[in-house]
Amino acid sequence: MSTFVHQPDVSFVIAAYNAEDTIERAIASALAQIGVTMEVIVIDDCSTDGTRERVRALADDRVRLIVQERNGGPAVARNAGLLVACGRWIAILDADDTVYPARLLMMLERAEAAEAQIVVDNIDVIPIEGGKPQTMFPREELTRRPLMTLADFIGSNVIFRSTFNFGYMKPVYERGFLERPGLLFDETLRIGEDYLLLASALASGGECAVMPDVGYVYHLRQGSISRVLEQHHLDAMLASDRAFLSRYTLDEKAMAAQRRRTRSLVEAGAFLTLVEDIKKGSVRGFLKTAIGNPRALRHLRMPIAVRMRRLLGNGWRQLKSDRIGRGRPPERTKEWI
Repeated sequence: MSTFVHQPDVSFVIAAYNAEDTIERAIASALAQIGVTMEVIVIDDCSTDGTRERVRALADDRVRLIVQERNGGPAVARNAGLLVACGRWIAILDADDTVYPARLLMMLERAEAAEAQIVVDNIDVIPIEGGKPQTMFPREELTRRPLMTLADFIGSNVIFRSTFNFGYMKPVYERGFLERPGLLFDETLRIGEDYLLLASALASGGECAVMPDVGYVYHLRQGSISRVLEQHHLDAMLASDRAFLSRYTLDEKAMAAQRRRTRSLVEAGAFLTLVEDIKKGSVRGFLKTAIGNPRALRHLRMPIAVRMRRLLGNGWRQLKSDRIGRGRPPERTKEWI
């Protein structure tokens, strides 16, 4: 473990699992920050590849490696980093992403000018196949929003609302602000832990400054956990949202946004069930889910929609005879579809 004579401005916290192909790139981008001092804390979450060896081989005393005894997921790993961080500010960096050299200098200047405890910035997205980065948010949109409110943040984090939302942002937090109420990542979540920490920080009274310039680079990769949504993830997010609501009192606008978010999570669960019903060829299961949450039907797209029509076409005669046998008119089923 490194010993700092002076407190660094920033602690980069990087949770890593089987990241040997990208970890050096991520660390190098953190160390290349200009105008600020930093430490880089890498938490290896029981990688089975050469991630640890790549980190140990770096000849830089600003880099620290923590090796977890068991795999706990990104929230557990990041919390391990937060608990040993020394910097005045905390910056979360994913092991397969990078940051531009002036990012932290600009973000800290923005936060200090606004007297904010949190600051977020714009993001460049590198496609899976590579090529020219695409900026996630229009600069003008963020320029019009010097501070992000809790209602703004929750309202953006609605499933199916858009391709990207504010939950993709990587906030930089004042470490002392996180420590006072004991804010950490929710270790029950493997997707959505970033969202809940920022929502909790805002609900705790944190001011969040917005920097419209791009500082973070999000590298899309096949198989990234943040791009694969499953029912158990939705169940965990709904449970964590209930805990969030029991802990914090939201104003009217934030509460309205939260209700929209909750509806979208339930709707997303219904959509996943519809997809599974189609894959299994279950006409009855599909119709039951569709009747219970018809809004989920809006999100069916090709080729799922083609499979749905084929499924319902193949099962129509059986479904109709079943319903007639129970004294229910088949016309109602057509209307529901």
